[in-house]
Order: sequence, then C-alpha cells, then structure tokens
Amino acid sequence: MDPRSYEIIDGVKVYKLFIDGEWIASSRNALADSINPATGKVFARTHQAGAEEVVRAIDAAEAANATWGNSTASEREKALLRACDVVTARTAEIRDMLIDECGSVFNKAMWEIDYVTDLLRSTAGDVRQVAGETMPMTMPGQLSISVRRPLGVVAGIAPFNSPFLLSMKKVAFALAAGNTFVLKPSEETPISGALIADIFAEAELPRGALNVVPGIPDEVGRLLISDPRVKFITFTGSTRTGRYLAVQAATHLKKFTLEMGGKSPLIVLRDADLDYAVDVATFGAFLHQGQVCMASSKVIVEEPLYEDFCARFAAKAATLKVGDPHDTRTFVGPLIRQSQCEFIKGQLDDARDKGASILTGGDYSERFFQPTVLRDVNRDMRIYHEESFGPVVSVIKVPNSEDALTIANDTKYGLSAAVLTNDMQKAMDLSLRLESGMVHINDTTISDEPHVPFGGVKESGFGREGGKHSWQELTEQKWITVQLGQRQFGV
Repeated sequence: MDPRSYEIIDGVKVYKLFIDGEWIASSRNALADSINPATGKVFARTHQAGAEEVVRAIDAAEAANATWGNSTASEREKALLRACDVVTARTAEIRDMLIDECGSVFNKAMWEIDYVTDLLRSTAGDVRQVAGETMPMTMPGQLSISVRRPLGVVAGIAPFNSPFLLSMKKVAFALAAGNTFVLKPSEETPISGALIADIFAEAELPRGALNVVPGIPDEVGRLLISDPRVKFITFTGSTRTGRYLAVQAATHLKKFTLEMGGKSPLIVLRDADLDYAVDVATFGAFLHQGQVCMASSKVIVEEPLYEDFCARFAAKAATLKVGDPHDTRTFVGPLIRQSQCEFIKGQLDDARDKGASILTGGDYSERFFQPTVLRDVNRDMRIYHEESFGPVVSVIKVPNSEDALTIANDTKYGLSAAVLTNDMQKAMDLSLRLESGMVHINDTTISDEPHVPFGGVKESGFGREGGKHSWQELTEQKWITVQLGQRQFGV
C-alpha cells in the first residue's frame, strides 16, 4: 500500500479515506477497529467518513465525470488493464489482506484474486461493445439512431464476504461504462476498499474517478442515496438493507441494482452420481464457511438416494479441516462475527426441537463453526426459511422431482439453484420452472463469470451485473434523429 494511505498509531495501521486522488483523515477523527476474525484481535483501524467527506467524495466524482465520462474507449481499456497488472503484481499482499480481514481461507482468497484479474480483462474488452443501434423510420430521409451515455456518478455499497471481488465488480463495470464512482465498503472489511483505491491510483486512474469512503452504514448510505448528483446505486448485502435502500432510492427517483440474500437449493435426482453429488454439495455448502449468497444451504434429495447421500455427505463434511485460514489445507475458516455463530446455534436448536437430526457438527468455538449437516428438515423449522450464512446445510427427502421443485421454490429468495441428473429433458424442465435468477445443471449453485447476467429474483435481487448486462444498467439510452434534406410538413 502507498505509505500515504495510512499512519501507524500505537503499532496499528490506521487507514485513511481516498477522495479526489488523495488520502485524507476524517475531519472528526473518528476511527473504527478492523478485527481479524480468526484471532479476534484488532489488526487495523480505519478513518470513518462523515457528511463532510461524503459530500467531498461526490464533489470529486462529479468533477471527474467531465473528463472520464468523455474519455475514449482506448483510455478506459488501458486503465482497466493497468489495474489488472497491478493486481497480478500484488497478489500476495491482496491474498493476505483477504485472509486477515474477512477470514478467507487461502484457496478462496486466491480464487477471489483470479476472478478479479479475469474481471478486469473482460471488462476492458467489453469497453468497445457499449453500442447503440440504427432504426428504420417512416419519414423519408430521416436517420434514427440510439446511443448509450454514462449516467454520471455511481455509488456502490459492498458486502464483507468477498469484499475485493464484489467491490471491484461494481467499480470496474461503472468505470468501463464511463461513470465515476464512490465506494462505501463494508464496515466489516474496509481495508479492501482502501486497497482497491490504491490499485487504481497506481494504475493512474484520473483523480476523482474513484473515491472510497468507509463509515457508518446508515449515515454514509443515506447521504449517497439522497444526493441528486448520484445517479445510480449498486448494492450487495442483506435483504433487509436492500429493501430499505430500494424504498429510499425510489423516493429520490434513483436507479439501482440489488444483489441480496439467498436460500439456494441443490436438487439431487435419483439418477445422479452419488459421489459427485456429495462433492458438489460439500463445495456449495461450505465454501467460505457458507458465507456466500449462492451457498447450497438446502439440499433436496429424491428418496432412493436419500439415506446413502446423508451418510456420505456427513462423512465428507466431517473430514473438512477447520482452523487457520493461512493454512492451505484449511477449507473452513472463521465466521465474520461471534454473533453469527450464536444465531446459527439458535437455528439448530430450533430444528432439533422440531425433529431434525444433526449428522455432524452443530457446535462452534470462538468464531469457528463446525461444518454441520442436518437431515429430516421441514418447513416448520426456522432454518428451512432463514438464511444461515454459515457452514450449515439442510438435507430434505422428497418422493419425486415435482416435490423437489415445490420445496425449492418454497422460499422468499430466488438467487441460484442447481440440479444434478443425467436426464437432460427433466433438468431443462426443472430449470425453466425454478424460481431463481440462475440455474446450473450438474454443477454447484456457486458460479459466476464476469460477462454473465448475474442476479436473482424475488427477495434475492433486482437488476443484473455482468458484461453487456451491466451496460444496460449503467448507461442512459438516448434517441437521436437526423433529417437529411428538408422535411415536408404540409403547412
């Protein structure tokens, strides 16, 4: 990191805000601790933006929009590719930050970095694809075209679980479309935001095109939503917060996209390969301790495979190494906060009281929750409906694929789903009827690419992120006509 981005006080790095190309301290000198989830200890502190800093960030983004909004495709492309080169060169630094700040295990952190490099390359390539169209007209000699123009200032509110990837996703798509950006990183993982600012500063992004203002969510978020100069809000986080944001954005007639919670079902039909199904479920349920909106938190298994699947799945889960996220053998690291462990324990107690059986796991130490598999889960239980956001999965028995579909759709969420079967006709039929923004056949529920239409339905999301789908959200379509020669008006 740029040594100007922080100061060391009492042996702890204190990170600053990034506004208009400069690292600045909060005017009210408010600081917040960043806790290492694995140790429970403070490893950094961050200045907290107040109203003054948020307004300054929007001022800077609006001023930069005059030049960045009119930059050439080549200029944007080069800036994104330079940022990709910086990420590649600083892989070890970014990896360690992800491990220490959000408890990513080693391999998950590396996957997140690899995704970001793909994202930046893909987005740089897409810059030249922001295209309008020509349209035939009734009037003789009239040329009719549409063009896409940047919206202006875009604000992003990012989550803690994949802070580097999900923040960079918002920033890269917006910058590529010619917008300027104000990023509010998660209060749990603010250092990732500072690191993204530092990466783009090293990549020589023009001053003010990107600004990073960590702070109290209610205060910073409210200011970003209410300021008329912010034309678009992109949010990833809880459904509760997303609902509030949608109402506020609508009040201010502001465009937005939401990517929120999930209770993603994995359907295992009777003809599926059992060992493969166990591997798919294990990855989908326990990646990043289940702190993934697409996590396979509900596994629905047809009756002929149910008993064998439960036994093998529980046995596999019990072998997963829990512990130090720096250890390359660790698959399950710490949850982001202690209160989440207590929340999950309450779900498990409720399920057990109502007839569910815990096949493995079920307890925690400090922030480390054991990989947990429940069977005989039904809709009377909290865990059937609530998102756990932890390494906990419910296995539900069904007599046939139609009942599997009913249970999969019996949720307020609709982000991702998966179907395991060799019957492609049945797989496609289920895919079309699953109430989910994304469906994966013979694969995990956790899947993403930079160019796909990522997003959910129902209470899982609104709008789409990815490639050309982002351009539709992040640009304004304008209709232009040219009359060749003089039109006859008949007056």
